[in-house]
Amino acid sequence: MNGVSPNARRIQRILLRSGKSPYDVVPVEEALHRDVFASNAGNLIFSDATHKILETPQTTVVSNGIRTDGTPPGRINEEYDAFVVPLANAFRPSFEASLRRLTRLISQLKIPVVVVGVGAQAGLDYDPARLKPMEPAVREFVSAVLDRSASIGVRGEFTEKYLNGLGFKDVEVIGCPSLFMYGKELAVQKRTQELTADSRIAINGSHSAVRSQGLGRVITRAHARYPNLRFIGQNLSDALQLHWRDLSDPNGKVTGMPTHPDHPMYREDKVRVYIDPVTWIDDLRDFDFSFGSRIHGNIAALLAGTPATVLCSDSRTLELCRYFEIPHRTLDKLSGAPEETDPARLYEETDLSGLTGNHHERFERFTSFLDRNGLDNTFSHGDGGTAHEERMRSLDFPGGVRPWLDTDPAALVARFGWLHTRVSELTADNAKLKKELAGVKARTKTGTKTGAGKTAVVAPASGSVYRRARRVVGRPLRRALQGGRN
Repeated sequence: MNGVSPNARRIQRILLRSGKSPYDVVPVEEALHRDVFASNAGNLIFSDATHKILETPQTTVVSNGIRTDGTPPGRINEEYDAFVVPLANAFRPSFEASLRRLTRLISQLKIPVVVVGVGAQAGLDYDPARLKPMEPAVREFVSAVLDRSASIGVRGEFTEKYLNGLGFKDVEVIGCPSLFMYGKELAVQKRTQELTADSRIAINGSHSAVRSQGLGRVITRAHARYPNLRFIGQNLSDALQLHWRDLSDPNGKVTGMPTHPDHPMYREDKVRVYIDPVTWIDDLRDFDFSFGSRIHGNIAALLAGTPATVLCSDSRTLELCRYFEIPHRTLDKLSGAPEETDPARLYEETDLSGLTGNHHERFERFTSFLDRNGLDNTFSHGDGGTAHEERMRSLDFPGGVRPWLDTDPAALVARFGWLHTRVSELTADNAKLKKELAGVKARTKTGTKTGAGKTAVVAPASGSVYRRARRVVGRPLRRALQGGRN
């Protein structure tokens, strides 16, 4: 409803696209099995922030678990007043199928749909040529959203120009909700004059940056010079390598990644992946500096009050850094200059004045966007998130996933306990499928005829139970046994 005015009816019950509610405490094994962060833990930082921001005494926020095929559209229309969709680099070829599924859902909704922080992904040169084949999907998505909202919120300048070029004018640059987790205040400052060999430093990066953009060499040099360096991974495959030593994903071939069991940082227990943003941010409060190519890995540090520098590798990180004035460099200019990527050098050159000094203005722009789309926020219409923070502190979240280095039998209890439960669940599924198959055979014997005179055979409800069991527990079990012997 290109269409929602400042005087629109305030929304009371919100369905939020997110992997899980921030209040859901999920054991590590279950979290990895369900993939609660949709393959990248950074997703939960901006979805958790959105949840907190939108939660007021008059508003209830409910996670949809990311699924677009779960709750029927009719039920969403009946039970919710709005569907809020935080997104990251959704305009990219590898996300096209998911974007189309999301568009189909939105097209069936009669309630407001508000998109916060969507971005287009291209190279550092901002050339959108690679997005040309998916333009129809982008047009359909944005049209469906703007039919149900006043405007669409994008990450930065590149995405705004891209959508303007497709003919869409109701586009607002609002950045990413993650940096507004604590409202108009962003208390980031240097806690030490300079970094030394004893400084606690966090580094992050993607597999592509490690494999082909020179980040692997940056990690190797930093590891050699800074004993208290820690690598923080974000992919599901990273977590599976740490917890199960599972190398089945193609990322398992990147041995230069510290999450790989062959990497020295893995063997030294200097690697983590976080299931929950709250533990991720809390752990980073004790660090002196963070750097690397992961935008939300460094945003987690900034939320913790820890200075950070982003090594940008594409438009999705660059436009966000430019908008928020996050200290950054581009990887393409650093690969041949080792001294340029030394943490001490980056820290020395880190200027936080624009990030913190202009944050209030950006926050006001963000909340104005929410107002125009009929959404209240906790900072203007609630307690500023106090109740949310108190509830979070009352919950016992699992710590960061660590490398599996233990040979102590006690360390295997949780892993094998979970595997035993999964086998029990699959056994129950097996019994159910056998019963269904027996029914199919019975109906087949009765010779049920189709109009063409052929016997109708109903396929079993699922594939081979053996294959399912092997896929779900076989590989982790093998990795678990290997981990116990190492």
